[in-house]
Amino acid sequence: MMILLRAILEALNTHKRRVLESAELSLPADKFAVFRKMFLGEFGRNGVERELARIMAEHDEKRNGQGRK
Repeated sequence: MMILLRAILEALNTHKRRVLESAELSLPADKFAVFRKMFLGEFGRNGVERELARIMAEHDEKRNGQGRK
């Protein structure tokens, strides 16, 4: 399941990069810095990436638990 998580995060990172590049071109430097911090807080390691890892771990636990009964 970790291979799947890695693939999902790589795809997500590609899209995050595009959004950040667009924002950098569109916003003044000071506003971009604030946006980047907020964006990565939500979609980075401490946001959606952590949540996806948790969801996948829970899914694995449920799946593995059912097979042992």
